[in-house]
Amino acid sequence: MSLARIYSRAQTGVEAPDVLVEVHLSGGLPSLSLVGMPEAAVRESKDRVRSALMTSDLEFPAKRITISLAPADLPKDGGRFDLAIALGILAASGQVPPERLDNCEFIGELGLNGDLLPVTGALPTAVQCALRGRTLIVPVANGGEVALSERCNSRMAANLREVVAYLRGEVELPLATADVDSPLTAQRKPADLRDVRGQPQARRALEIAAAGEHNLLFIGPPGTGKTMLASRLPGILPPMSEDEALVSASVYSVAGTGRDWLQHWRERPFRAPHHTASGVALVGGGTRPRPGEISLAHGGVLFLDELPEFSRAVLDVLREPLESGRIVISRAQRTLTFPARFQLVAAMNPCPCGYFGDASGRCRCNEEQVRRYQSQTSGPLLDRIDLHVEVPAIPTALLQQSQPGESSAEVQQRVLAARQRQQQRQGCSNAMLEGEQRDQMCVLGSAEQAWLLQACERLQMSARGYHRVLKLARTIADLAGAEWIGREHLLEAIGYRSLDRFSAPARQDNGG
Repeated sequence: MSLARIYSRAQTGVEAPDVLVEVHLSGGLPSLSLVGMPEAAVRESKDRVRSALMTSDLEFPAKRITISLAPADLPKDGGRFDLAIALGILAASGQVPPERLDNCEFIGELGLNGDLLPVTGALPTAVQCALRGRTLIVPVANGGEVALSERCNSRMAANLREVVAYLRGEVELPLATADVDSPLTAQRKPADLRDVRGQPQARRALEIAAAGEHNLLFIGPPGTGKTMLASRLPGILPPMSEDEALVSASVYSVAGTGRDWLQHWRERPFRAPHHTASGVALVGGGTRPRPGEISLAHGGVLFLDELPEFSRAVLDVLREPLESGRIVISRAQRTLTFPARFQLVAAMNPCPCGYFGDASGRCRCNEEQVRRYQSQTSGPLLDRIDLHVEVPAIPTALLQQSQPGESSAEVQQRVLAARQRQQQRQGCSNAMLEGEQRDQMCVLGSAEQAWLLQACERLQMSARGYHRVLKLARTIADLAGAEWIGREHLLEAIGYRSLDRFSAPARQDNGG
């Protein structure tokens, strides 16, 4: 047979589109041509494949070889097509039975000695392969990764010889499974909320944020536990479902950040980029677009410490992902979409020195310096943060006398109950409510409506801020097991808009 067809998959963001590898052998001077928008790494595969075949005691045909990677308009990069190309040449030259290729997909880079080397994006490939009902053959180093997709029939091979023997029916390749000694088999214990002493309001705000999937901002002097509180949020969030975990893991699979992410399977991500991070580092991009911090935080928490120290231009790129839950990266040849549904938790000092309002009186910042410092973060971004919570300093003596609070497991049970009410009522978390659905789920009585409008007018709150107070009050009511939003729920929700309370008098002094 002079023509062979074999299935593989490309990598486009967190998607793995089908690629059909066709190999045709014909007479003429020996040559090898590769078509179908291959980039440099793919074009170099012909040299890797030739050496791998020869060192594996297989024949490289002395014929005119044409290899097509379809669809032709899809850019292909990386060494992931090496194995498919090599097997296509072997099938076209009659060295492996072509009928065994029909129900299989192949990814893997070839070493010059025929060994199979790992590739990025193996997990999305396994997820898509399972939908096709085919068997996926991967390098051994990718075995633990593709095993996360339990619906996929994945098999591992160490080298090209093993794959050829499998296709000839001489051996069976082992199923891809997580090693029994792998960290995948053990659940790590997250940081516990019991470690936090004092700060009852901040703890309460953390519980509300987890219950309704709200964004949160901690404001307080250095050393009051803002970072410690933020790091406890993943431990009180609901456990990840299999689909959520697969999407989150797929982002790490294509990011090319190493294999450490396998140790955190089914854990809510917690990402804390430094304030010097660029816009590309935060949202993703580059010459070969990679996911940024907001995508790596998908399904978990993005923590921005020292919020005003971030570049304002960098922070403004968060505004669209916070609303849409995804980030679109456009380049000349392609447009990639990465998931970015995360909870934003930020922390900031109240002033440049950090001690504004401290009882010790050590703050020497004037009102203009405080206002300028707080205005470094744009109003539209702060409007998208539902809870602004003050975290005051606690005297050391009082802190030592404080009893440990509730554990993360106890708080998580209330969070799960509130989330369940939201799913049964509207099919999503309260933070995701928009438009008509929000108006239906956050109905107020006439007295509560009038009170809230008066409060929002006094605080000069934007329409977005008004709607976020409504959704926040709905979450507080869910935690209390209340069917309707009451005055007490609205009062607590307004109490978590501390920046609005701080800035309203200043706006009034400036003539609105």
